[in-house]
Amino acid sequence: MTIKPLFDKVVVEATEIEEKTKSGFILPTAAQEKQQTAKVVAVGPGGVIDGKEVTMQVKVGDVVLYSKYAGSEFKVDGKEFTIIRQSDILAIVE
Repeated sequence: MTIKPLFDKVVVEATEIEEKTKSGFILPTAAQEKQQTAKVVAVGPGGVIDGKEVTMQVKVGDVVLYSKYAGSEFKVDGKEFTIIRQSDILAIVE
């Protein structure tokens, strides 16, 4: 099954979560913060949204940083994805 986002939506998949701190402490799952770095797996077409023309700035394969509480999480074919608005993306990691 594939996910095809609409309008200004972007489908992202979280990157690996660090399970250890830099000093070597292992973090239990409950203590880990929500991941804010993700890889873009699908991008909507953009278009006119709320009366404004939106051009998509990200593409499939980009690694992005996004707002902490942004998006909706979904599970498709056993994988977890988050669908966010392009405006919730803060930066592209290069």
